[in-house]
Amino acid sequence: MTYSSVNTIWVLLGAALVFLMQAGFAMCEAGFTRAKNTGNILMKNLMDFCIGTPVYWILGFGLMFAGGGAIIGGFDPFVRGDYSAVLPAGVPLFAFLIFQTVFCATSATIVSGSMAERTKFASYCIYSLCISAFIYPVSGHWIWGGGWLSQLGFHDFAGSAAVHMVGGICAAIGAAILGPRIGKYDKNGSPRAILGHNLSLGALGVFILWFCWFGFNGCSTVAMDSDDALVSAGLIFVNTNMAAAVASVVTMIYTWLRYKKPDVGMTLNAALAGLVAITAGCDVVSPVGAAIIGIIAGILLPISINFFDAVLKIDDPVGAISVHGVCGAAGTLLTGLLAVDGGAFYGGGLDFFLTQCIGVGATALWAAVMITIVFLVIKHTIGLRVSAEEELKGLDVTEHGLPSAYGGFAFNYDDTPADLALPVGAVPMKEAVPVEVAPSVVEPAPVGGVKMTKIDILCKMERFDALKRAMFEIGITGMTAINVMGCGEQRGKTEGYFRGAKVEATMLPSIQVSIVVSKVPVSLVINTARKVLYTGKFGDGKIFIYNVENVVKVRTGEEGYDALQDAE
Repeated sequence: MTYSSVNTIWVLLGAALVFLMQAGFAMCEAGFTRAKNTGNILMKNLMDFCIGTPVYWILGFGLMFAGGGAIIGGFDPFVRGDYSAVLPAGVPLFAFLIFQTVFCATSATIVSGSMAERTKFASYCIYSLCISAFIYPVSGHWIWGGGWLSQLGFHDFAGSAAVHMVGGICAAIGAAILGPRIGKYDKNGSPRAILGHNLSLGALGVFILWFCWFGFNGCSTVAMDSDDALVSAGLIFVNTNMAAAVASVVTMIYTWLRYKKPDVGMTLNAALAGLVAITAGCDVVSPVGAAIIGIIAGILLPISINFFDAVLKIDDPVGAISVHGVCGAAGTLLTGLLAVDGGAFYGGGLDFFLTQCIGVGATALWAAVMITIVFLVIKHTIGLRVSAEEELKGLDVTEHGLPSAYGGFAFNYDDTPADLALPVGAVPMKEAVPVEVAPSVVEPAPVGGVKMTKIDILCKMERFDALKRAMFEIGITGMTAINVMGCGEQRGKTEGYFRGAKVEATMLPSIQVSIVVSKVPVSLVINTARKVLYTGKFGDGKIFIYNVENVVKVRTGEEGYDALQDAE
């Protein structure tokens, strides 16, 4: 075989760019989720690639390319067979192997975002392995390895269905089986927004993915040694960029009209939705067709996210199901309509479109059935989801012994239902949250003759939102909360490690909540706080009680009892 330097360099450049997409996915998922799970997200994205690489080498590549069978390629552990029949012109085997490896890892990493913040790390490693070992390779063989779909004429140039839809389907099944995060839905079933902790990190991830997508799509030509290849690569770059840009504009306008403000996170997701949707047909549609695909992806994305979130009650923290699953399927189907040569809108009839429908349906069915089996086996053996207490504390510390991915910074943890039942230890209730009365040196008569009391509650950060809602439910109309650092008798004891060294923390992040009451009984506030905060373990917190001499409302000048009441 005669090798082509330019083709080989082009394929290796594509492999490097697609590998860099792992960084983009890691940043997106970490930025759009909460700080207490950042280390866990980064670890999962690392393991996607590190587990997927040897597994795909041992099993997946052979299933995908070692033979021309209709269903699977063959078994060729360690890639030792003859692949001359499937290698691109002038490209050596190992260059093609690494190119296909990074695509496989991309499909596996999609799942981590939708199942973020509540999945066991060990379970994640197992199902990531399964995706790389046989779920992705088998359907990939159907599409790219000479299998039955490719024989039908199914067209998925760079993987809207083969990579992204497969990952999106696995993400949807996993998130549904796993269940929503604690606090995602209120008692009426309405979704609550759980904000990501770092929008800048998420945006940087989107831009990295956009940049790398030029390699994902453009380098899938696997050739640059002819005039046709040069023209094709230029068209692919234009179409890839066009769909992403148009989808972002359309989603911005949609959210602006619907929510009265342009939604930043949704618009960032829309760029990815456009990129996913154009991936199947970027080589066969015109720039006008790419713009139409972008428009449809930009409308479909927010509708789909709201459908999964509010109707199906499937909690997807980063929108991966809609971005990759829904828009991947839509882009593949639209290729059958908008392809310049053979598309239904260009006089090609419906045959090509029906082939695209068959391919999307079959690939989705394969991925859904296989990943469901994998998830159910994991769920009923080692378990799929962490405990409620571990979820509230965060997966960084409970799964990895990492106290925080942001050393030196305190952060609010999450939204937690006030009625969540945490495990109760052996410590009696009366000893769980000590109440320390700090009386004033002089106790003057309260203004207006009504006693006023200030209550300071020190509690764990992850219990703040539960405490806040509980206070509102008993009639508290106002409070002040600040982040503080402190320790009790345990001197901030921690069992965390970073790079093998024990973390010696003497001051731990907490929340101090200050409430002044006159109408609501002090005992009710104390008992409610104790009920919400109690776990029976060290660090549940303390409650301090002070007599208040006077209160003045700045706006009206009212004093004492009147200053604490809301105007009718």
